[in-house]
Amino acid sequence: MTKTMTVTETQVAQQLFDAYRHQQPLNMADLANQVPDEDAAYRVQAALTVLKNQPLGGYKVSLTSEQTQKMFDADAPLYGAQVADHFLAAPATVRQSQLMDPLVEVELVFKAKQTLTAEDSLTDLFHKTTVAPALELPDSRFSDWFPDLPKNLVVADAAVGGLVVYGTERDTDSVFDSVADVATPKCTLVHDGETLKTGVASEVLGNPLKSLHWLVGKLASQHKQLTAGQRVSSGTFVLPPHLTVGHWQADFDHQLGSVQLEMTND
Repeated sequence: MTKTMTVTETQVAQQLFDAYRHQQPLNMADLANQVPDEDAAYRVQAALTVLKNQPLGGYKVSLTSEQTQKMFDADAPLYGAQVADHFLAAPATVRQSQLMDPLVEVELVFKAKQTLTAEDSLTDLFHKTTVAPALELPDSRFSDWFPDLPKNLVVADAAVGGLVVYGTERDTDSVFDSVADVATPKCTLVHDGETLKTGVASEVLGNPLKSLHWLVGKLASQHKQLTAGQRVSSGTFVLPPHLTVGHWQADFDHQLGSVQLEMTND
């Protein structure tokens, strides 16, 4: 990824930041041709992150299933940088006005216990991280974005990053018996007592640790690192429904526990 921003890319980053700050959605058709490729999209995302002027809390990985890759005409995942205060410890309360057009996903969140490098194997990552159950709330600065937002605009918009609500964090190698075991957790997504979705971790590139491994390698290719304390929302177990007002709960097996979220009318 080259480091030189074009004038157009700088302008797109500013428009995204203004939409983020004022909660005023953009029209995807207005910007679709201004971010022509993935490298340009990541440059815009990096500039947007700088404009936010907040500590970097970590990343989210998107398009981690065959189904979502097909929806966005992609053949690989993508990532979005997330500011620190967008990672919330459960149980959490979120006001409707905090987000624009959010979805809700169930995920595993990994936290680096030390700097992770492209040389790390899946086994290394297994020992160098904590894991927690999570609800991720993807959100976009574009109106009517899901599932029609062009992939490059998804990347530019911090991988449609919203909020991540995470549960109890424990050493990954104490929760699971092996790397392969990380692919086996199941989860149920419940809204106001009604079960909406069930999913399994293997939906995430076959194993969520592979999502983390992909991210570390992608960051290295851009001369970046995942450092100690940063978190990664690794990909959804289910095709996400829209987030609506009420009580949301994700229940995981493997003694991972539950994550609870209250969405209020402000």
